[in-house]
Amino acid sequence: MLTQSTSTSSPVGRKVAPVPCSANDPFGVLTGHAGLIATEFSYRKDEEIYGEDEPAEYVYQVIRGAVRTYKLLSDGRRQIGAFHLPGDVFGLESGAAHRLAAEAILDTTLRLVKRKSLEQAAQSDVRVARDLWSITSGELQHAENHMLLLGRKTAMERVATFLLEMDRRIAKTGMIALPMCRRDIGDYLGLTLETVSRALSELQQQGVLGLSGARQIMLRNRERLADLEA
Repeated sequence: MLTQSTSTSSPVGRKVAPVPCSANDPFGVLTGHAGLIATEFSYRKDEEIYGEDEPAEYVYQVIRGAVRTYKLLSDGRRQIGAFHLPGDVFGLESGAAHRLAAEAILDTTLRLVKRKSLEQAAQSDVRVARDLWSITSGELQHAENHMLLLGRKTAMERVATFLLEMDRRIAKTGMIALPMCRRDIGDYLGLTLETVSRALSELQQQGVLGLSGARQIMLRNRERLADLEA
């Protein structure tokens, strides 16, 4: 069960409007429970949404834009834990504080629901409880896959895995329009910027992908990419 923080801090960003959640809203947090009230906030590129160890009083959903969650290591390096794209829910913690910090990758609009409200709704509505469980189990699976990627895969395997993940999540008309820069990708994969760029160039030379600018990628050979991922 979720535990509520006793802090009364408010989210930062520019408030847009309170919005009642409903089953007719494809971006409502845990849709189907009309008693939940969400508020939309907008954040500018690179603006902090919440910091590491800050009270986890809200659960967030991306409406537009993209978010990175990360941890700064003692030597100044940054490890990105996840990228959250439109429709994704994040900030749902097992404890009272956020384990990672969160920033907007580009201009982003989020929908926020108070954690206390979700906890109360889960006690009375099995659909909300089921959705909370689905979100939690999905985050656990992602964390396990990310741990395997960082611990066992080569640089090329990591890049291939990332491209296939983005292909599943955001590709439209065969094109992946990445919201994040290559430095972000490197910090997510545990690689340097140079290594990421070198791997992408090599895949382009092999005809596996086509690059149109720094963030536009066309996958031309998914089978080959899947072989590299394994």
